[in-house]
Amino acid sequence: MKLGFVSAILDGWNFEETIDVAAGMGFQCVEVACWPRGKAERRYAGVSHIDVDNLSDDQAAHILAYCKQKGVEISALAFYPNPMDGDPAKRQAAIDHLMKVIAASGKLGVNRVTTFIGRDQTKTVDENLDLFKTLWPPIIRFAEQRGVKVAIENCPMLFGREQWPGGQNLATSPRIWRQMFELIPSDSFGLNFDPSHFVWQMMDYTRPLYEFKDKIFHVHFKDIKLFPDRLNEVGTMAYPLDYMSPKLPGLGDVNWSKFVSALTDIGYDGYACIEVEDRAFEGSKEKILDSLRISKKYLQQFVI
Repeated sequence: MKLGFVSAILDGWNFEETIDVAAGMGFQCVEVACWPRGKAERRYAGVSHIDVDNLSDDQAAHILAYCKQKGVEISALAFYPNPMDGDPAKRQAAIDHLMKVIAASGKLGVNRVTTFIGRDQTKTVDENLDLFKTLWPPIIRFAEQRGVKVAIENCPMLFGREQWPGGQNLATSPRIWRQMFELIPSDSFGLNFDPSHFVWQMMDYTRPLYEFKDKIFHVHFKDIKLFPDRLNEVGTMAYPLDYMSPKLPGLGDVNWSKFVSALTDIGYDGYACIEVEDRAFEGSKEKILDSLRISKKYLQQFVI
């Protein structure tokens, strides 16, 4: 496995500075954030370390040359919007930019994009699957034509009242994955697997690895800490952030030896990127850099 991090945590660093951080800490790869320029709608979104709207041949050549010089690979181009938003204008804007990210990934030879399926949070799962059947086949065909794999993260995007009741990402469980992969049986369509989201959903986060081993295109290393006293007070039907919190790997409830062991069982030797969303490591550049140092030091007992 190649250990890296999601660049969204380095908001305020430019592309070269981000790669410098990775190289200086001995990371092998970076999942590069590629949001549209402008105001972010949520934490860790809106970061753009590669501007896919204006990616010229010269810029692409510079990006590749800089990565080669520093010995750091790009694991994927990352953009996590809601391509099935209930607002048609927001939905189309998300799809339009996602297509640009896919095209840029092909142009750079990265050939991998990490993203969300999206969801109309006011509709049922079945209604959203009907929407998926309409919206996603053209996206995957576009990716296939450019030799790009699309890796869908399993985050429900259901954390607070603004994402209530259904969340903003449909791809949250093995049952739904099976339905999606039956509807779009493409070798270019798979998963960006993050075990932390299964922790607060009270699900087994190693068992699906064996069934979906051929669909795992990318992995996130992020942790979740459950607070049993809060959970006992509000129950699982509450807003999830009322009873859990994202943490650095090793500071939450994921059993990392068990998870990485399962990855080795299935022969996964691809990219695994630390995703930092731990509020305890915000507030200064040094704390942010510490979050990467600490995470890497912990994970190196499992991934060299």
